[in-house]
Amino acid sequence: MEKKNINLGIFGFGCVGQGLYEVLNRTKGINARIKKICIKDPSKPRPIDMSYFTTDPNDILNDPTIDVVVELINETDAAFNIVSTALKNGKAVVSASKRMIAENLPALYQLQVENKVPFLYEASSCASIPIIRNLEEYYDNDLLNAVEGICNGSTNFILTKIFEENLSFETALQQAQDLGFAETDPTLDIEGYDPKFKIVILLLHAFGTFVKPENVYNFGISHLNDFDIQFARQRNCTIKLIGTCRRQNGHVNAYVLPHLIREHNLLYDVYNEYNGILLESAFTDKQFFVGKGAGGTATGSAVLSDISALLYNYRYEYKKIKQSNQPTFTNDLQLQVYVRYSRPDQVDLTEFYNISEKYESPTYRYVVGTINLDKLKDAAWLKNKEVNLLVLEH
Repeated sequence: MEKKNINLGIFGFGCVGQGLYEVLNRTKGINARIKKICIKDPSKPRPIDMSYFTTDPNDILNDPTIDVVVELINETDAAFNIVSTALKNGKAVVSASKRMIAENLPALYQLQVENKVPFLYEASSCASIPIIRNLEEYYDNDLLNAVEGICNGSTNFILTKIFEENLSFETALQQAQDLGFAETDPTLDIEGYDPKFKIVILLLHAFGTFVKPENVYNFGISHLNDFDIQFARQRNCTIKLIGTCRRQNGHVNAYVLPHLIREHNLLYDVYNEYNGILLESAFTDKQFFVGKGAGGTATGSAVLSDISALLYNYRYEYKKIKQSNQPTFTNDLQLQVYVRYSRPDQVDLTEFYNISEKYESPTYRYVVGTINLDKLKDAAWLKNKEVNLLVLEH
């Protein structure tokens, strides 16, 4: 993009949209101005002048003076339609919609190639942590072995409140909602879908592998109870919801599961709405990124960073796609897990390779053993709210 000044057309003015407006007004180094904001409900009170707003998408998409379309809405199909139309119209696009991007990555990649326009989405993965830019630039030729970590600020906030302040799950969730970290319907966060979408995106930039979200197994924290928390504390552990993608023997696996984390692990001290990402590579061993993973200004700052990058003609090059060693995706992986349940008929123990520990009481039972990720992905018994799963560290 040759222009020194750019005009923005924004779709959505919720938490992230308002966060972007705030950081854009506070920074002095970027010559970008908001020309128009498209919203769905014109009757809703807004904190800025109503002259900014429209309800017609074409006021942005067909305006030749708007250089960059910023997509910040929650509706997946509508978001894809906005982004694809803008790219076809030759406009650069910045987005924070992790679900829309994860579900449409091959099509979005193709649209960028065909229309020769950039599409940036740093804010979709870990809010304030510049993980995509680092995978694209710093690790473009490094032999990455793994990308894993806490990439959902809402669940990390809830787990922090449970372990550090002894709050109940329900109270911690309510606090997360009150602070704007969790949605009114928190399903995508607490069931692990949100971090799964992020892992799908990171898989592409880390390894060059396209994977459909439905092929990546996610299990969240909604089944967690006091017995599990006590189990973790007795082993001097905390519980974190971890998203992982790891290369092994020409394949790559990925999943989102709650883990028991010991103090030596760098993720142990990632608290509240913060995210933490660990990279493992052949040349640099382990490197660790930490930053705010939820909140309007944290995500807005990542959106603003992408807008700034466009001023310097930046675009993703997807170098890993062009390399010849992309690993194929698999769920054939053995995991050591803790499974808690109430009655013997609730869990099929024959699906375990081995069981190293077993406990029974009138109220609860648990086993510690090894099971294949493929088996977990298809296990009907994990849908039972009285059954919980935690992955043990290697």
